[in-house]
Amino acid sequence: MPNNAEIVKTTIEDFREIQDYMLLARKENATETYAKLKKKYTSLKALLNVLGVNLTDIDEIKE
Repeated sequence: MPNNAEIVKTTIEDFREIQDYMLLARKENATETYAKLKKKYTSLKALLNVLGVNLTDIDEIKE
């Protein structure tokens, strides 16, 4: 079973990846794709908050 550090690391990596895709979807005006990605982004952001991660420096979307 993964420990907290591994969970945080994996979640941060997933969060950054989703943000990259969101920025690309926004640039391409892919509104449906962006909306789908935003659901995952919101879930990951909530999880990181619960884990006590400061999102100030890693949250590029800021929604």
